[in-house]
Amino acid sequence: MKAMTLAAPGGLDQLSLADRPDPGQPGPGEIRVALHGSSLNYHDYGVAIGVMPTADGRVPMADGAGVVEAVGDGVTEFAPGDTVVSCFFPDWLAGPPTVGDFSRTPGDGIDGFAQEHVVLPATAFTRAPQGYDAVEAATITTAGLTAWRALVVDGNLKPGDTVLLLGTGGVSIWALQLAKAIGARVAITSSSDEKLERARALGADFTLNYRTEAEWGRAVRDWTGGLGVDHVVEVGGPGTLAQSIEAVRVGGHISLIGVLTGRGGEVPTAALMAKQARLQGLIVGSRADQQAFVTALEATGIRPVVDRRFPLDQLADAFRHQESGDHFGKIGVEW
Repeated sequence: MKAMTLAAPGGLDQLSLADRPDPGQPGPGEIRVALHGSSLNYHDYGVAIGVMPTADGRVPMADGAGVVEAVGDGVTEFAPGDTVVSCFFPDWLAGPPTVGDFSRTPGDGIDGFAQEHVVLPATAFTRAPQGYDAVEAATITTAGLTAWRALVVDGNLKPGDTVLLLGTGGVSIWALQLAKAIGARVAITSSSDEKLERARALGADFTLNYRTEAEWGRAVRDWTGGLGVDHVVEVGGPGTLAQSIEAVRVGGHISLIGVLTGRGGEVPTAALMAKQARLQGLIVGSRADQQAFVTALEATGIRPVVDRRFPLDQLADAFRHQESGDHFGKIGVEW
């Protein structure tokens, strides 16, 4: 079967299409899945360029979706023909966080989904949202579930709440769609006026260009009448956190999910204390969270925003498109 592999020490020129042995038939508790789609995340990019080192010959991509071809003994949740989507943490089934690294994350600590077939435990997948194609389904594994956990599981988002989103990448656009479906008011930032216009078309209530508005945290707080927003989905990290704290209300909630501006830096602790805000780091979510997310997607009819789709053998080009920052929403790979 065909699979994309990454040669050590990484780099987009180290991605190549290879022949791999077919994984065979599923054993007890396992399912065989014919994969047809994936989607790109910042974590996948970090692995691909070697910033997050992995084993030589690793099959990349944490997100994968496809069709069940066979089930092993004892599997009752799935049947041949079912559409399924992978889990970012295949061993975190439910409950509070239990995983603090990527040693069992597909495409990092173990082989991922840039390949034609896999045989894995049934619990490494959930059913895909009804009516989604493989690329659309794959967008929920990492980006979609991160947005869901930030706003709903941890944030307890309610109608009428206010939300600040940074940028127009996969997590932020998923969060915009979810927040609007729940009845929240949303502010969103970008360096592109064109992308802000697209965000308004998706329901964003307040948009601002952070290149022309350096004090965007204060501008967002002014938008709320000086109170501050209830929730911030913070994807930037140390370079944006001070402005996010400026924007949040007293007693508000900041979900720290990204390191786009670096892995370390100063935290304005006095400002955070004064706001008495909850700053919570999070990495994706559990299988039970994903199952609840799928139910919500089917109830609301939300469909993900897919910027572009690339064939599997052009995975490096897909990463180059991600690297350019020109995308809006998710970038897909399909085969």
